[in-house]
Amino acid sequence: MKKYFIHGGRPLYGKVEISGAKNAAVGIIPAALLVNGVCRIGNLPQISDVTLMLNILQELGANVRTINRSTVEVDCTAIHNSPVAYESGRKIRASYYLLGALLGRFGQAEVPLPGGCDFGGRPIDQHLKGLRALGADVEVKNGFMCAKVPDGRLKGSHIYLDVVTVGATMNVMLAATLADGLTVIENAAKEPHIVDLANFLNSMGAQITGAGTDVIKVRGVEHLHGGEYSIIPDQIEAGTYMAAVAAAGGEVRVNNIIPKHMECITAKLLEMGVEVEEDGDSLIVRRNGPLHRANIKTMPYPGFPTDMQPQIAAVLCLAEGTSVITEGVWDNRFRYTEEFRRMGAKIQVDGKIAIIEGVPQLMAAPVEACDLRAGAALVVAALAAQGVSEVGNIRHVERGYEDIVAKLTGIGAQIEVVDLPDPQVENANAAG
Repeated sequence: MKKYFIHGGRPLYGKVEISGAKNAAVGIIPAALLVNGVCRIGNLPQISDVTLMLNILQELGANVRTINRSTVEVDCTAIHNSPVAYESGRKIRASYYLLGALLGRFGQAEVPLPGGCDFGGRPIDQHLKGLRALGADVEVKNGFMCAKVPDGRLKGSHIYLDVVTVGATMNVMLAATLADGLTVIENAAKEPHIVDLANFLNSMGAQITGAGTDVIKVRGVEHLHGGEYSIIPDQIEAGTYMAAVAAAGGEVRVNNIIPKHMECITAKLLEMGVEVEEDGDSLIVRRNGPLHRANIKTMPYPGFPTDMQPQIAAVLCLAEGTSVITEGVWDNRFRYTEEFRRMGAKIQVDGKIAIIEGVPQLMAAPVEACDLRAGAALVVAALAAQGVSEVGNIRHVERGYEDIVAKLTGIGAQIEVVDLPDPQVENANAAG
């Protein structure tokens, strides 16, 4: 069981390179299932979620060949239509994209209910609604999402999503790509990784328009051909390093970003007294003076992303005055606040609202990550705290951040990774 020991209170200086977007990668890899031919996918982040998804494709019969550290070739010509293995699919939240892709290709699919981060109410009802509208019979039984098209091929339909949901938008896009006729998705999510998925599919022969707006149209095609595609940079990874500089102080150049994708994060950091300078595909982030209070409400893109809420909360713990965060996307997203309080933060939660009274200094403490972004937020807080913090359960962090320790040490952080015995394993061995 690995832990991070983070020596805090050190300003950060230097430059950091941003990897490919996790949220795009876990949708684009399943999209390769729709392609008869070889897809070369570049700028893939080296994270456990990507590895898990590629392993699932191999279990289904895909040929996956590593070209270099961030590029793979995926050939799904000879894949077979069999249920996704329970132990594989349950480990990753994005496994539900396999349902839309396999259903679109074969007219039948069985995929385990997803795992990954648990934020309470993360329903799949809109996914199922969309697939049913395309003509599939869908049910959940024995831990699996099971779908079948009586006529063998999905049929285009007009679908209105009851809530703005990234996952359902992408899943319906995947399923509709090879469907018969036109599919219209209304109240679609607009996130950059939705546009990236549409661009990937279009580069392979799909006919998708409107991605990035609230109405997406998918004209089904008979087949997709192979091709080459490079994934966009990770908006949330970039924002996390920006938050780290804001919390710890210093000056860091964040390279390989799309400034447009960063606008909502940049705007809030500027409001908090952090200097952010745009330079081509880079942002220079600098913080020397005091942090100012700010109010934040998470919303679907182009609003402030829920995936950045915990990291910004870590910064606001050090801001002068009282800040209010309203979580507008997920339930139970404030579970990390108990860990912040261990570090001396003054933060109270009432439902979907957190009230933060800034303190002059956080103090090191042993803390545990409860999910991916909470783990990243604890790292941000530990970088600013006085003393050595012990951050446990870091498997969550490594699901979504490529080489986070190397990147942080490259800009001056002092972090030790220690592999400790797992108490549960030790207890089991002792009992045996």
